[in-house]
Amino acid sequence: MVGRAREAMAAFGLVRRNPALRLVAVARLLSVTGRWAATVALAVVAFRRGGAEAVGLLGVCRILPAALAGPLAAGLLGRFRSVHLLLGAGVVRTAAIAGAGLMLIDGVGLGPVLALVGAESLLSTMVRPLQSAALPFLAETPGELTAANLTLAMIESCGMLLGPLLSGLLLTVWSPGAVLLATASCYGLSTLLIARVPPWESSALRARVGDAFAETIAGARAIHADPRLRLIVGLYCAENLVAGALNVLVVVSALRLLDLGNSGVGVLNAAIGAGGVVGALVAAALLGRRRIASDLGLGLILCGGAIVLMAVVPGTAPTLVLLAVLGTGVTIVDFAAMTLLQRAIPDDVLARVFSLLQSVFVGTIGLGALLAPLLVSGLGIRGALVASGVLLPLLAALLWRRLVRLDTGYVATDDGVELLRGVAILSPLDLPTLERLARALVPLSVSAGEVVIREGEAGDRYYVIAQGELRVSIAGRPLRTLLDGEGFGEIALLRNLPRTSTVAAVSDTRLYALDREHFLAAVGGNPSSRRAADSLIDMRLGGFRAGLATV
Repeated sequence: MVGRAREAMAAFGLVRRNPALRLVAVARLLSVTGRWAATVALAVVAFRRGGAEAVGLLGVCRILPAALAGPLAAGLLGRFRSVHLLLGAGVVRTAAIAGAGLMLIDGVGLGPVLALVGAESLLSTMVRPLQSAALPFLAETPGELTAANLTLAMIESCGMLLGPLLSGLLLTVWSPGAVLLATASCYGLSTLLIARVPPWESSALRARVGDAFAETIAGARAIHADPRLRLIVGLYCAENLVAGALNVLVVVSALRLLDLGNSGVGVLNAAIGAGGVVGALVAAALLGRRRIASDLGLGLILCGGAIVLMAVVPGTAPTLVLLAVLGTGVTIVDFAAMTLLQRAIPDDVLARVFSLLQSVFVGTIGLGALLAPLLVSGLGIRGALVASGVLLPLLAALLWRRLVRLDTGYVATDDGVELLRGVAILSPLDLPTLERLARALVPLSVSAGEVVIREGEAGDRYYVIAQGELRVSIAGRPLRTLLDGEGFGEIALLRNLPRTSTVAAVSDTRLYALDREHFLAAVGGNPSSRRAADSLIDMRLGGFRAGLATV
């Protein structure tokens, strides 16, 4: 138990030690807290004026504009750097939610308020995927990326806990309009923190003017063609569909089923947030297993099972416990799905595809919000809870074997990234590039005495030693020994020369080979990596002339 706790704290420590990730995390906490505070306040206003149907309408007014955010962001990414788009969206959404708050305080009708809330929702939907697309470039290792997503998932739960509590406090002493002004303050501070994040954009994140929509469509087709992405996106959409229904069902349960009053809406949402914090700690303790896809399935089972049991076990206390279990599952699903998507989507279209997917996910939340009143009307509150919750455990059970197979592939990629990160000329590469190279590695087993490369031959591969010992020789004269973690073969590839030496195994050796195309694209496209390679080549070629160890 103590060991697991230390692993959990170590995961969060990875984010704390990375200044850029730390700024993103605090900015996300402010943003999510403000958004949940506004969600509760707006739900209370809507229910007072029109019951469950008005709450569903509010969900639609927030969801439909947000569904347009993906294509809009994709188009804007063809003309603006993503960091500028992120900051601009932050400023405008702050103004929009502040305006909605002032309207509520002045007693303006719900229509104009919902218009500004819709604008805020569209812009907020642009902010989150742009931040998520930046994480792989701000993180340095797969473990750091996983820890960052876990931290942000925990922050989502903290915001779900703090936001409703803040909203409940302000609703007790003031009004829903004051809650929206508090949300505006949170958004403003969040934007200021993002402005302090060092630039992360590379050529992989920059769009060519005029190609944004075409490349987004190409990214969508790539998702459709990739079974891994179809699996992850499909399961995450299912979870978002149920979450959209739950947004309505929580309000109805608090006010009709449990008779908790307006503040009860905040209390129930806060219970979900509290469970999410626990879920983040549980997920952090499980990171050592490196079974993120399986964790996604576990999270779906917790989410759906808790909702079904809410209908079966009556009472406020059991409901609060079950909502905490639900929050645990939500956090696990969010962190696992986001990590898997970031690692599976090609890095050159990451920002655009994330923007598109965010619209898809928001759309499924909106669909859930539309379906919930129909379920309540046709099945009653308890029947609606059962119908909503049973979907997720069923999907997890049916697709469990595919999730386990997915984990096996990512474990192999992690090991490859760790090996490549230890090679001097590859260590400057960003994480998405290293993952792309790791997936392209070809494992080789070489017996003692076997020649890997021969002097004078054409070079078509770069090699990295996983385990074993090899000897370098020129004209039959031994020069040096290569050991675990070292690479060789770069001179022929980068200088377009024949092999300058012979490399043969001294003992049985495990190697990984990287083809010429992948190696040149990665090293040649990164100035720091190319400088490191050129320096190494100059040293080795100088060693040839001096009769020293060379490759």
